[in-house]
This record gives sequence, C-alpha cells and structure tokens, in this order.
Amino acid sequence: MGQRELTQLRRKEIGFIFQSFNLVPTPTAKENILLPLQIAHRPIDMDWFDKVVSVVKLQNRLDHRPSQLSGGQQQRVACARAIMERPSVIFADEPTGNLDSRSSHEVFEFLRMCVREYGQTIVMVTHDPRAASFADRVLVLSDGSIVQDLDHPSYDDILAVFAQDDDPQNGPVEVESATARSAEQ
Repeated sequence: MGQRELTQLRRKEIGFIFQSFNLVPTPTAKENILLPLQIAHRPIDMDWFDKVVSVVKLQNRLDHRPSQLSGGQQQRVACARAIMERPSVIFADEPTGNLDSRSSHEVFEFLRMCVREYGQTIVMVTHDPRAASFADRVLVLSDGSIVQDLDHPSYDDILAVFAQDDDPQNGPVEVESATARSAEQ
C-alpha cells in the first residue's frame, strides 16, 4: 500500500482524541468538527452531524471559538470531530486528563455509546483507574509488558491491580484500556 492509500485509510478508518484537544483556535466549534471532512473533500452528512452534535450536547455552542468553550466542551468538540467520518477505530490518549470529574464522565459515556451504538472500537491509554473502569477490556502494563488482562473490570478490580503492583521496584503501572466491539454485536 502506498503513502496516498495509507493516508486515505487513516483519514477514513481512524479517529484520534488527545488530552490537549488539538482544536484549531480561530474556527468555530462547528468548523472544527467538520474540518477533517473538508480537508478530505468529503460530502458532509448534515443529519449525521446533527446527531453527533446532539449526542455531545453542543447544539448551543457551535458558533463559539475554542477559547469561548469550557475544557469539557472543547473535549466534546474533539470527540465529535473524531467520529464525524465514522471511523472503525478511535485512539484516545488520556482523553480526560485535563477535565473535571463531571466532564470526564460525559466523555466516557460518549465513548461507550460509540462502541455500543456505532460499533466503533476505542483504544484508550490512561493512568486513571476510573477511566479504565469504563472499558470492556483493560491491559495493565508495567515496564512495557502486559502484567494483567482484565475483562469488564470494575473500578475496585483495577485499584486492586494497582495495589498489587505498588512495589517501588516495579515502577509505575500504566493502564491501556481497549473498549472494543462486543462479540454479541
């Protein structure tokens, strides 16, 4: 596969959500959400756009620039942008690291809905056990190796793994949580 084909594949099949939002500062929320489609010269499905905006609860903030939005609203713009092309996989790197607990919960509910309703796969990297507890599967990493593989873990399950690995010689534990399509779908 050539570079052009790889670029097309990435644009269509992969979405990204970053901790730092990565919104373009001068365009509005609406323009930021639609930017990937415009760059790819793809038609905009306004019915899908309206549904996505409704799900992320940004209907009344579409004409605002990122600087006029709260951190939670900016992250919801980033989430909406990530799913506008309906990618198969969304990679989320500490997607709630800069958010308060309420905004974090809203983002996790949104990501869970992407899996359940749209059949998307979410691969999330986090150090936050509460964030990892939203996942269907959690891989706990230490020094680059998988030390635990948890299926539908609770928050307490994840905390227990952290407690087991609290030996200072082992170093920090990283959590990679993958919320994937369930087998029933």
